[in-house]
Amino acid sequence: MNPLLKNLVFIDIETVSLTHDFHSLPPRLQEAWAKKSFQLDTEKKDFAAHYFEKAAIYAEFGKVLVIGIGFFHENEQKELCLRVKALSNPDEKTLLVEFCQLMEKGFPPTDVALCAHNGKEFDFPYLCRRMLVNGISLPNYLNISGKKPWEIRHHDTLEMWKFGDRKNYTSLDLLATIFNIPSSKNGIDGSMVNHAYYNDKKLDSIVEYCKRDVQVLAQLFLKMHNIPLPKEENMYTL
Repeated sequence: MNPLLKNLVFIDIETVSLTHDFHSLPPRLQEAWAKKSFQLDTEKKDFAAHYFEKAAIYAEFGKVLVIGIGFFHENEQKELCLRVKALSNPDEKTLLVEFCQLMEKGFPPTDVALCAHNGKEFDFPYLCRRMLVNGISLPNYLNISGKKPWEIRHHDTLEMWKFGDRKNYTSLDLLATIFNIPSSKNGIDGSMVNHAYYNDKKLDSIVEYCKRDVQVLAQLFLKMHNIPLPKEENMYTL
């Protein structure tokens, strides 16, 4: 197997607002959101509606609901295989502890690398912030404090695609399109997760969407390094 893929874990998280509605927040967080909402949009008058629309993307007002995980390995025929699974739990602390335990069991803590799309701006810091809020010590692969840039084993397919260009955001779905990778957007996308969870009670659909995103992410990483994709039958989910 290509050494670049050894102990490389692909990550995608799905997040929702801390509560179903703004008025269920503790009073201090309501006040904090009102200030945040005004900063984001001075014309926004309805803090409650804005909360349901946007709170999930901020670690101070949202929580992790699903964590998708993928990694490559070789089968007995030395063929490249991709395995994907997702963890989910409405209790965020339980979910984060389970994620840490799975990573500790499956990968060497000092030799694991992470990859996500826009991970350096979103997934990695979001996980760190929510772990601290829940009283969980940061694992080595997420704790970047005091580390030199070359000591941080975080890959970001968005950053890779920018090639130093900081002006534009390119979605995972667009990159999947131009690299001819099947889309993960089958009936749901990230903007619909809060509604799907709180209003439609479709946690299973969110989990499946997250796993598809991880599968797309892993294939994109291969494309960006000119590594042949696994056979379709060698890509499977748990």
